[in-house]
Amino acid sequence: MKRFWAIVRWTAVALAACAALVYLADYLSVVRRMAHRTKTDPLETTQVRPLYAVPLKNGRDEFDFGDTEPQTCVHALFPHFGYNPCWYTKRQNLQPTVIMIVPGGNP
Repeated sequence: MKRFWAIVRWTAVALAACAALVYLADYLSVVRRMAHRTKTDPLETTQVRPLYAVPLKNGRDEFDFGDTEPQTCVHALFPHFGYNPCWYTKRQNLQPTVIMIVPGGNP
């Protein structure tokens, strides 16, 4: 039984080390590309158009588009410097935000 827990512990340490190594490599890649910047690498400003889902009384949803907003993202696997990755930003752009209407609220 001791051997089993030793293998589990070493596997957990190895996985944590691999995750830290991947994050460090991603961070160093972004820092290197920041030093030798081109027009859109590693930061990019994209136009995000929010999509709102408003529930109606009949049980259906009404979808409304908001005004476009500029949002800065980083070309990387993980978030860096306070910016979300571009792949995440573009995917979240397609997700509607559900707006709940509470009856009896203040007008």
